Amino acid sequence: MKIKLLATGILGLVTVTTAFAQKGELNTATEEYGNYSALRGQKSGPLADKAKTSLNNAKASIDKASANPKTNTLPATFAVKAEIYASLALRETDPAVSTPLFATGEEAVAKAKELDTKGENKKAIDEASDLLGQYKYYDGIKQYQAGKYDAAYTAFDYFRSTRPDDTTALYLTGLSAAAAQKYDMSVKYYGELIKTKYSKNPDVYADLSLIYLQKKDTASAIKIITEGTEKFPNDTKLSRREIELNLQAGNQAKVLDKIQKAIDKDPKNKTLYYYAGLTYSNSNNDAKAEEMYRKAIEIDPNYFEANLNLGALLLQPGSKLYNAAQKLPVSKQKEYDADMAQATALFEKAKPVILKAVELDPKSYQALYNLKVYYLGTRKMADATETQKKIDALKQ
Repeated sequence: MKIKLLATGILGLVTVTTAFAQKGELNTATEEYGNYSALRGQKSGPLADKAKTSLNNAKASIDKASANPKTNTLPATFAVKAEIYASLALRETDPAVSTPLFATGEEAVAKAKELDTKGENKKAIDEASDLLGQYKYYDGIKQYQAGKYDAAYTAFDYFRSTRPDDTTALYLTGLSAAAAQKYDMSVKYYGELIKTKYSKNPDVYADLSLIYLQKKDTASAIKIITEGTEKFPNDTKLSRREIELNLQAGNQAKVLDKIQKAIDKDPKNKTLYYYAGLTYSNSNNDAKAEEMYRKAIEIDPNYFEANLNLGALLLQPGSKLYNAAQKLPVSKQKEYDADMAQATALFEKAKPVILKAVELDPKSYQALYNLKVYYLGTRKMADATETQKKIDALKQ
């Protein structure tokens, strides 16, 4: 009887010892992962090597713990496993190796969430989810740079799901969705983004207007760009886009009225006069366009865009007269000479602002092209050829 009791006691001791041993593997995995976490920022040297060793040790222990029936139903086992495998995937550069590591980490997160009914492992689960999101963030960048926009969108959308309030995650998801021509999804995430205080929201509004145009929804494009200019009145890119869209929609009167009211409030704002010039030019009112561009230049003589557009505007009448003269028959030499003289005078009128634009931006294709037109119109062929060489150099 005593022998039987002794045998039972020994069996019980072995069972308890085995359980503690497996629980010990979970504790070891947790401890080793903690050591890794403290050193994960190290990129090289002994501490970086120690971090890598700790992570590998953590993997070895968690694999043992998760394989044993005594611990493979514990939420802590899967929470720690998720952290470890997500970290391993994030460190690995070879997709053939990192992909299965990521998948194991993702499965472990799902299982941990299922088992952790009391929320005791929420911190570890959240960290693992965030690490998996980071993995997808870097994958999204690689896919986007490779022009694989569908894959980039899928990756960034996963990243966003792990950080729903992260503005960068929203932006990248919206950006990649647009590149993948998933316009409705891009509108959705960009729409959420402009409700935040994201620093790049002016660009988001501009992108949204283009996306609506891709959807052939000009009314929404104008509406969203108008909202953007109201929120960011000093953003010239948005203001210009608003004008361009309204001009395309035939809303010149609306644009001019808005600009004039703005000028009345801020008569020293060079940009407003520039936009007025742009609007009048698109309305074929060249006299008023010239007047507005010159007012902008009066405020800032180094205003490149105003000089550039004014130069192009002033070239037009000379170019028309020049081209018409070339079509005259030889019998109308006197008329030809008169037209060419008048064209030359018109070209000379444009010369100062054309040269100013080139001075302000000597690598501007349009500025150099305007200069070439001037030289051709005034029959300075050597100068025209030299300018063409500069234009050609820009393409190299």
